[in-house]
Amino acid sequence: MTCTYCFKVFHGGGIHRMKQHLAGVTGSVTSCPNVDPAVRLAILTCLQENDKKSKEKRGDFGVESPFGQPVHEFVGDEVQEVPPPRIREISMNEAGTSLGKGKRKTTAPTGIHAFFKGGRDSAQPTIKACLQSKDKWQNTDMAIALWFYDACIPINAVNSPFFQKAIDQIASMGHGYKAPSYHSLRVTLLRDAKKDVQLVVDSFRNTWAETGCTIMGDGWKDSRQRPLINFLVYCPKGISFIKSIDASDIVTNAENLCNLFAEIVEMVGSKNVVHLVTDNASNYKAAGTLLNERYPTICWSPCAAHCINLILKDIGEMGTVKSLVALAATVTVFVYNHKYVLNWLRKTNGWREIIRPGETRFATTFIALKSLHDHKDSLQALVTSGDYKKFLKMNKGKEVKQIVLDDRFWNNCLITVRIMGPIIRLLRVCDTDERPSLGYVYEGMFRAITGIKKLFRSSERLYKPYIDIINDRWDRMLRKNLHATAYFLNPAFQYDTATFSTHPEITNGLLDYIESKVDWCSVENLTREIGMYREREGSFGRKLAILTSKKDRPENWWKLFGCDAPNLQKLAIRVLSQTASSSGCERNWSVFERIHTKKRNRLEHQRLNDLDNLRLQYRHNQQKRSYDPVDYESIDKTEFWVVEEEQEGELDYEELEEELEELPIHGQCSNSEQLEG
Repeated sequence: MTCTYCFKVFHGGGIHRMKQHLAGVTGSVTSCPNVDPAVRLAILTCLQENDKKSKEKRGDFGVESPFGQPVHEFVGDEVQEVPPPRIREISMNEAGTSLGKGKRKTTAPTGIHAFFKGGRDSAQPTIKACLQSKDKWQNTDMAIALWFYDACIPINAVNSPFFQKAIDQIASMGHGYKAPSYHSLRVTLLRDAKKDVQLVVDSFRNTWAETGCTIMGDGWKDSRQRPLINFLVYCPKGISFIKSIDASDIVTNAENLCNLFAEIVEMVGSKNVVHLVTDNASNYKAAGTLLNERYPTICWSPCAAHCINLILKDIGEMGTVKSLVALAATVTVFVYNHKYVLNWLRKTNGWREIIRPGETRFATTFIALKSLHDHKDSLQALVTSGDYKKFLKMNKGKEVKQIVLDDRFWNNCLITVRIMGPIIRLLRVCDTDERPSLGYVYEGMFRAITGIKKLFRSSERLYKPYIDIINDRWDRMLRKNLHATAYFLNPAFQYDTATFSTHPEITNGLLDYIESKVDWCSVENLTREIGMYREREGSFGRKLAILTSKKDRPENWWKLFGCDAPNLQKLAIRVLSQTASSSGCERNWSVFERIHTKKRNRLEHQRLNDLDNLRLQYRHNQQKRSYDPVDYESIDKTEFWVVEEEQEGELDYEELEEELEELPIHGQCSNSEQLEG
């Protein structure tokens, strides 16, 4: 039996509206009250299947709703459609409670802040996505791949933390989303992203006031040979890009550089700046001195990593080390210049490529020696095999065989890399920006010297040439009151009575720093609190304070246990929260170069700054290294980075003096000096 409306719908609306009337689909027509529930359900199911097929044909898969298709439920005899929840606003109404006037609505995070949380979106894929065919997945992947290939986008761009988030956002928009235009990406969206990043940078300013900060400055030349100077600010929360200056029209003498530094100091706040670290070039050094006269509370020091690199350079230029490196280079160049030899080695079990020295990173020279020593067995197996006989007709082939089979060459490689082990480990400590490193420079240099002396069994004749090079650079570049103060205030060293240095240089450096740099409290109060700290009185005498002195980061230790000495606590936190290196600037040049490629070499300088800060601010949220970057206790362990467990007799210390001889260069007279320790 039908109702009166059935007749009107059938003759005026067609078959489809009749089905909606009988199925009880609300919103289009009124529901027929006389239809059997079983018939109603059958018609409703038919309508849903037709609607689904229609959407698939149009390419609309319903991804705009993360909850899938609408849910239907029976209320009495009627089938009512329950609309999906709204995504952008979730009010108390939807939780079953009425939302009155003035009630706050919860909204999803917007802007760039949502991206700075790190990691990927943990949302599970929808059932719809999981049910797609393999062909559909393949076509989608291929569309992305073709875009990468056509635009020459580096493949490692997929490792960007923004990549998967961008894909998720596109999927949530549903069918018909259009990508932003060239102008939007270049102007509008970049401006919006810059505003959000600026909020992140501004949040660091509270940290600058509490812990102080370090201004890092360094210069370089871009692909158009423009001289640029980058300025960044370091604090324990991260590095902030402040400004990049095109110095094409500026004479980079001491006075002009000092004016540039002063401008940055005023931008950051002179009361917030504790340390200025730059390159050790003479003009930067003179500018640092002028800035110290203008702002007496700010310390200048050269980059510690750069200083250690120069130590490695000086040692690498020693005659005996230089000739040893030349022999190693002969072997490496021969291997990589002969395809058959290289393929033979690559087929050996566990083969890894030989590291070759870099042009500007002097540590790579000694890392290359270590890498070559790791391949000793494979290389000796090569030159003694029958496959190598055809290369013995060549002079270079004969020379390489003599070098590879000479035990003195391998022993000298081993000794040299062990000598450099403590220095390279100190370089790693100073080169990090993941943790403040200023408090470890003094102790690190002492441990590096101690490790080299132990290697030579305290034989002054052997270790003196190396120690003299280290001391010369240390005295001229890094022997600063700031480093002595950081060493004294680091509880990991102060409360280690077995190794703490009581040299007058430490105390004098601390007192000189207080007298010249501290203007916010009386010297009498500070000296009284220094006595409390040294004698472990008050909160410093707690058992927990002693137990955690080596485990906690020193600036965090002072925040917890320095409450009885508030003036010294403030000083210690401000000093121990600084970095000793401007390596953050150098790492930032690689970001600059990726953004400012030859294809975009007309990019305006200000827009370049905007892009650089956006990339820099996310870097500190990326995955950290698996090891402790400030592992100072292993600096003096000469075998730590270099070798695994060696067989007994590999290096005989009793015959060290005899083994430390320079190898004769094959084909020449053996009149070289001995390899001095």
